[in-house]
Amino acid sequence: MRTLLALWLLLAPVSYCLAATDVFNFDSPEQEQRYMQLAEELRCLVCQNQSLAGSNAELAGDLRREVYEMVQAGKSNEEIVSFLVARYGDFVLYRPPVRTNTALLWFGPFIAVIIAALLLFRFIRRRKTTADPEFTDADRAKVAEALTQVEQQQRDKAQ
Repeated sequence: MRTLLALWLLLAPVSYCLAATDVFNFDSPEQEQRYMQLAEELRCLVCQNQSLAGSNAELAGDLRREVYEMVQAGKSNEEIVSFLVARYGDFVLYRPPVRTNTALLWFGPFIAVIIAALLLFRFIRRRKTTADPEFTDADRAKVAEALTQVEQQQRDKAQ
C-alpha cells in the first residue's frame, strides 16, 4: 500500500505537467514552423503581454488548437490572422496595424516621454530662476549691517 501511495505521489505531478502540454502532429516541418510563428505572433487574450506559445491559460490552449486546425486545413497565415482579428479584434496581434483607433498604442509612449521631458525641463528652468536670486549692493549692505549688529550684541552680552 505504501509503495502504491509513493508511486502515485511521484507520478501525479508528472501527469499534470504532461496534461498542460499541447501535442500536435504536423504533416510537414513547414506546417509546424508556420504554427509556431503564428503562436508567437498572436497574443493571449487573458494574459499580461504573453503570446499564445508562452501562455498556459485555457483560452490560449483553445486558440492554439484553433490555429493548429486551420494550419492543418491548409489556410494561409493571412487567412488565419484575418479570422482571429475579425473574431477578437486587433488586440489579438502583438503588432497591431497603425490606424486611427490604434494610434494611441503606437504613439502614446512617445508622446508621454516628450511631455515628461518638457515638464522636467520646465521644472528645472523654473527652479534655477527662483533658487538664485540676484543680490543688489543695497541687499548686501543690509546683510552686513545686520551681521554687525548681531556681533555687537554678542560682545555686549560677553562683557
